[in-house]
Amino acid sequence: MVAWSRVRKFTAIALGTGAGLGAYLYHCLRSDERKVHALWTNSDTAINPYALWDSNWDHRSPRHLVKPIVNTSVQEENRYNNDLDRVTPRSVRHIILVRHAEYLHAGDTDDTHNLTLRGCLQAKYAGRRLRELGVRWDKIIISTMTRAQETADIILKEIDFDPERLVNCSYIREGAPIPPQPPVGHWRPPKAFFRDGARIEAAFRRYFHRAFPNEKEDTYTLIVGHGNVIRYFVCRALQFPPEAWLRININHASITWLTIHPSGNVTIECLGDSGFMPPEYLTSRVPVLPKGVV
Repeated sequence: MVAWSRVRKFTAIALGTGAGLGAYLYHCLRSDERKVHALWTNSDTAINPYALWDSNWDHRSPRHLVKPIVNTSVQEENRYNNDLDRVTPRSVRHIILVRHAEYLHAGDTDDTHNLTLRGCLQAKYAGRRLRELGVRWDKIIISTMTRAQETADIILKEIDFDPERLVNCSYIREGAPIPPQPPVGHWRPPKAFFRDGARIEAAFRRYFHRAFPNEKEDTYTLIVGHGNVIRYFVCRALQFPPEAWLRININHASITWLTIHPSGNVTIECLGDSGFMPPEYLTSRVPVLPKGVV
């Protein structure tokens, strides 16, 4: 009888412990569910730390560029406010990116990758659309690859620009910026990401930043480049995971417009816009010349 009493007591303790543990786990699961629901409904009670905006992403936030206040004197406060005013941007930077037009993947060298007839027409439509914007181009940056150079040549015939503001840049040549997620099986050599990634990231840091404090009016920069680079720039500028670049598709000669505000906030005006072309000219894939055809 004593043994049976002990068994019943042990069973009661085990059941009580199990019930308590189950209730605790249920509470945790319900709590996580409420947290997810709160995130979905944009409640202030739960903020996803990965969604927080880094206002100093370009390391040009004014308060990070001046010496902090060291005491509470009026002179020190005036010094700090004057320094802050001196480095505070006041204008907006507009960066308009155009993907090169359709080209023929013939041969193994860049010199043989010339635009197709359809690609030439795509570039012409893009140039006309840029002309319709009616903006003054402060800088035009062109990739040094053949297809981008040929695209830019056609676009420049359609728009007004100052030749001295034109820059040919090897940093924005096409490449593999970062291993994508989800991964792609056919992208074999990891060295491609190691080789291209630093260069493309350097290009982002060179061209994407808030306006200079001495710029009084909004500025417009035109970049003629490549699909992978543009998609990576978009993810970086909007502070999306850069590994997501391959989830975006943009057509040939399409226009992407990013705006950088004095506060450091970044907005996207359009992504891969190609609605200015007739439907029969819309392409995103590169035609490959059949083997044996010269």
